[in-house]
Amino acid sequence: MIVRRLGLLVSVILLFLPPVSVADDIIMTRSTLPFPEAMLALQQSISEHGYTVSRVQRIDIGLTGMGYKTDKYRIVFAGKIDEIRMMTEKSPQLAAYLPPKIAIFAEEGQTVLVTLNPELYAEIAGDAIDPVIFDRWTSDLRSIFDDVNKAN
Repeated sequence: MIVRRLGLLVSVILLFLPPVSVADDIIMTRSTLPFPEAMLALQQSISEHGYTVSRVQRIDIGLTGMGYKTDKYRIVFAGKIDEIRMMTEKSPQLAAYLPPKIAIFAEEGQTVLVTLNPELYAEIAGDAIDPVIFDRWTSDLRSIFDDVNKAN
């Protein structure tokens, strides 16, 4: 519950950043696409980048219970199963963070996508995992977010 509130708070604060933003710890974008179309574009781009959507989790029910007025808030879990397995074997402390998660929610006629910068995972993994993997994930996520923005 606290993690959800913190995630929502971070998302709301970051809404005031430019359309495609990369803070040190967060990657986000704001799309003009309505939520359903943005969700479709997100899942298509994830697949085109060679990743698999492992789960889409609804969290809007909990948010509504806390008084928020959104019915379109999801967490998309996506990754490459072989990479995730290898990483959790070499660096078990990463298990809680994998696969990478993308929050997607509707706000004022737009759709916002937010995720942690995977380079943070490199700090957790230390020398156990080649940081090039995290750099690639960061690049891919930026590209995926860009694809969502270009989809019309």
